[in-house]
Amino acid sequence: MDDLPVSFAVIGTGLIGPRHAAAIIRTPTSRLACLVDPNPAAKAIATELGVPLFPSIAEMLTSSIKPQAAIICTPNHTHVSISKMLLDAGISVLCEKPIATDIAGAMDILSHVKHSKAKFAVGHHRRFNRYVRATKAALPSLGRIIAVSGLWTICKPADYFEGVGEWRKDGSNGGPILINLVHDVDMLQYLLGPIIRVTAEETIKQRDFDAEEGAAVLLRFQSGCVGTFVVSDAVPSPHNFESGTGENPNIPPTGMDFYRFFGTEASLSVPDMKRWSYDGKEKTWLEELKEEALSVGDSKIPFELQVEQFVKVVKGLEEPTCSGEDAVRALMVVEAVKKSIQEGVGVDIPCC
Repeated sequence: MDDLPVSFAVIGTGLIGPRHAAAIIRTPTSRLACLVDPNPAAKAIATELGVPLFPSIAEMLTSSIKPQAAIICTPNHTHVSISKMLLDAGISVLCEKPIATDIAGAMDILSHVKHSKAKFAVGHHRRFNRYVRATKAALPSLGRIIAVSGLWTICKPADYFEGVGEWRKDGSNGGPILINLVHDVDMLQYLLGPIIRVTAEETIKQRDFDAEEGAAVLLRFQSGCVGTFVVSDAVPSPHNFESGTGENPNIPPTGMDFYRFFGTEASLSVPDMKRWSYDGKEKTWLEELKEEALSVGDSKIPFELQVEQFVKVVKGLEEPTCSGEDAVRALMVVEAVKKSIQEGVGVDIPCC
């Protein structure tokens, strides 16, 4: 019985849903059972994938098709209610980030998880990216990490905010801090440990939306490491995770760096994976630095690796790579970034 593929529903067929559906189809241990989306445009996607389409979760639950797991790919403000509905029905949930739009909602989900036999994880899929894995393996060779510098800077098109994407204009639901920076916060905490203090300034607005367009953020980690991060979705720039790694097939790859780590023994830029050190010589600016390119290797698409891992979670073989608690920690940081912008002060974040 354990050898049978785990059946999945994909909830939402916007930008990210079809990519998750494709990952499920390409994974031998999983099976795409159905799609759920009230949008008429979803009919064409369901037909192309050859699976049933339901206009609501309620209709799916009353049908003969009850999947073992579901991936939630809906607007941020719906994550709480949909997660709870699925968990209450005994369906394991892989929820796209962010886990919720506020801490209260996130804790509501975690409360449901405790009282459910179903499993729960959050789709911070970058943890499966080959560049992230190579970076995590390389960090100990840098010595103690003193500082980090990061960028997520890109220009989103006008139609990203129109039609079914109208919600992205909303200040409490959209904006690159909650939609995009939360990914990088999860990455940095995954690599460097908890962030315990942030100070942030908002970037100049060019659009007539309630949602912010970006920010410059000062970070302090529990380890003592400090960092800077600039996020913007309204500037022409090659410096962002998607362009740098080529992970998103819809965004042209550039290979340009988006993270730089500075340690007591060496520094590292990502994703070119160039490590700079004095190679055992005296550490002085008078000496020539040695440059070496670290190996990254090949791997499957992160979405596929995430599905593979979540299948094991559903079967009780592994714990989630990104737990609900991990996602709450990332949400706490981005909430603190927004608070810092609004109040003009540094904001401390409890480490536990």
